[in-house]
Amino acid sequence: MNNQEIFANYYQRYREEIVDFIMIRVQDREEAQDMVQNLFLRLLTRQQLVAEQSLPSLIYTMARHMVADYYRRRHVYEEYEHYIRHDNDSDDSMESVFSARQIMERMEFSLARLPEGCRKVYRLHIYDGMKVSEISQALGEDYKRVENQLGHARKVVRQHLRACV
Repeated sequence: MNNQEIFANYYQRYREEIVDFIMIRVQDREEAQDMVQNLFLRLLTRQQLVAEQSLPSLIYTMARHMVADYYRRRHVYEEYEHYIRHDNDSDDSMESVFSARQIMERMEFSLARLPEGCRKVYRLHIYDGMKVSEISQALGEDYKRVENQLGHARKVVRQHLRACV
């Protein structure tokens, strides 16, 4: 059996078990289902051979890493969701919260100013949680080029978000 057949069989037999494993950790069934789908997509695009005996260990290790990445991204996302103090003559304690939606709109606005390549790399990194090497491989581009595009995109988004505050 080739890798794809092994992954397909494992997916059919153990998908719900893996979804439950992730769901217990992220407390969101839809997010867990998305993560399992992404996990198997990554496995299918993997170039290395995988032994059927080691597949469960690989899958659960990848699932744990995806959960850790989920919380890492969530932490960064929550850092942007902060209070801004309004300086009023009468009341210094007025605060307003930037909603996650407003932050996403501002991020998308700043991403729209980027060249298509930088925008694609940034989205793959932030939204899909891909590493530079994975993005490089997926897009068929040079590692350094992807790294530079991501660095440029981060800089532009960061500057734009700071300017909005």
